[in-house]
Amino acid sequence: MGLFSKILNSLGFGSKAHAEEAAPTGTPTTAPAPSAPTAPAAPAGTGQVDVVGKLEGLAAGHPEKLNWRTSIVDLLKLLDLDSSLQARKELASELGCPPEKMGDSAQMNLWLHKTVLQKLAENGGNVPPELLH
Repeated sequence: MGLFSKILNSLGFGSKAHAEEAAPTGTPTTAPAPSAPTAPAAPAGTGQVDVVGKLEGLAAGHPEKLNWRTSIVDLLKLLDLDSSLQARKELASELGCPPEKMGDSAQMNLWLHKTVLQKLAENGGNVPPELLH
């Protein structure tokens, strides 16, 4: 499992994906079984992931004051994931960071933070536009 998959799982995307897999066995017990497969219920459910709400909730209970809105290191720490330079380089490679940014950790970190939030939005996360710039 890549680091981005761990980010998705930490924010509840993975549990929804797992629920999708379990849905066919649980759906026949409910009356609208035919409508569940025809309607895109899983993507709609995934679109309901409140990324900011989850991160703010985690930040409220975290012993450190983490600036997850601008720092990829703090975002990873908040999710209790490896935030080391090596882990960030692996995540950057996984997400397709341009080679010219990989050589400069500050540029890579800025690119990585923006890209992670964009990818969360692309995967159905509710991420406000001001965090995507």
